[in-house]
Amino acid sequence: MIGVNEGHRQLEEKGITVDPAAKTYATCSAAGGLRMVALGYMPQVTAKAAKEVAMTAGARVMEVISSDEALEYLAEILHEIQPDIILLAGGTDGGDQTSALENVELLTRIKTKAKVIIACNIEVQAQAQFELESHGIDCVRVPNIMPMIHELNVKPAREAIHTVFIKQLTNAKGLDKLSSGLTDPKVIPTPGAVLLASELLARGTYEQKGVDGVLLIDLGGATTDVHSALQKLEELKAEERGLIISNDKQFSYRTVEGNLGMRVSATGIVETVGPRRIIDKLPAGAPLCELEEVWDYARKLEDDTKLLPESDKKRMLDEALACCAITVALRRHAGHFIVEPDPVMGLAAGSIVGRDLRMVEFVLAVGGIFTYADSEERERILTAAFADPGISLLPLNPKFYYDDDYILYALGVLSQHFPDAVFSFMKRKFSI
Repeated sequence: MIGVNEGHRQLEEKGITVDPAAKTYATCSAAGGLRMVALGYMPQVTAKAAKEVAMTAGARVMEVISSDEALEYLAEILHEIQPDIILLAGGTDGGDQTSALENVELLTRIKTKAKVIIACNIEVQAQAQFELESHGIDCVRVPNIMPMIHELNVKPAREAIHTVFIKQLTNAKGLDKLSSGLTDPKVIPTPGAVLLASELLARGTYEQKGVDGVLLIDLGGATTDVHSALQKLEELKAEERGLIISNDKQFSYRTVEGNLGMRVSATGIVETVGPRRIIDKLPAGAPLCELEEVWDYARKLEDDTKLLPESDKKRMLDEALACCAITVALRRHAGHFIVEPDPVMGLAAGSIVGRDLRMVEFVLAVGGIFTYADSEERERILTAAFADPGISLLPLNPKFYYDDDYILYALGVLSQHFPDAVFSFMKRKFSI
């Protein structure tokens, strides 16, 4: 409520009056997000589907476990991670029942404190709910995330995760008061709201055509998130999707690099690429920089997350850190060409594996550094990050757009209520 009240105060200072009848909505961020464990049946089918649902909902997926793993191993994992939420998948409707019920038996035995989202074979959901609730375990049922072998139904499970996210924060001072004063009391997690905005950009509305393909880079203080939404994939027939759920066939896909961030996870960038690479990415004309200086600056950023660069050299180090974080995140998100043939998997050299983003032109950058950097700096960051893609299936002709006002999360929330108005606003904002 401190932030909400400050926002109202600043509006009043500018002479802006909010009509009491105005509709109000909200998002909320929480440091670290929800810790989630996803349980499934086959590792390449429902287990992976569970992970994809969790990732697109904004949760931190700590572990994905299939029926191939021993139940004792699962017990150890849950004891170590202490997840906030467990996504229970497994079996298509009418398919396998054993794995989900075995996992339920284990969860009751260890008396998990996590909220369990039951998204498995519909035929065992009632039994699973009864067993969990009989042992005092909080749970909720949603439609199977994989009702048929070719079909992935993510929306109900994603919304359930959003609901759990907010319930985890209801004890935070003021959040219950904030929620009660909203037109829609459901407060959406900020990462999930950004994803909703990217999906609207790609898909468009019934009245307005989308941009077909969107690649969104959200560079934050703690994580670097990459979203991609490819409209053409919604038109695939079931047989074209194949038997295995994979990110290259999904309309919307999100990856989160939890160790790559501009402040909280600054040393994670240096650890990932090495200080020499950071120095190599400094812009032309930058002062000489030693390896230890890179480490020292990254440590200072983590110690004081509100620290702003006080010199040209530090500003250029920020730019190099941003470039490296984005470069790594993009290559982990995108697919790639096979370099060496793999006879076992039936893959020839030159084959494509993963998400093909080569035809995507609309690249949208979000984050503090893109809000406050000048146009030359942010263009340098993205141009360097997309240069020399190597074997990665990155956009061939990207066009860069920026969320100058840092409002994409707000547009994502509003898109759920006023899609045409929001999309029209986006077209004006990004000149598309």
